[in-house]
Amino acid sequence: MRRSAVSTERLTYTVLEMAKIMGLGKCAAYQAVQRGEIPSLKFGKRIVIPRAALQKMLEGNGSNPAPGAK
Repeated sequence: MRRSAVSTERLTYTVLEMAKIMGLGKCAAYQAVQRGEIPSLKFGKRIVIPRAALQKMLEGNGSNPAPGAK
């Protein structure tokens, strides 16, 4: 019998996990998600941050700097 390899690596982070990774406070993280600055998915009341979308955002080419950034 052959078993397929299933990755145990998580595909999403909680908002608090993402905040820790990015060095943000809890309130700042939730506000960034609410403003759409951080990509997120909502399942009922649960908000998750897709790892791939966060990584893509962080690896951005710099063509869309944050407001006020120089």
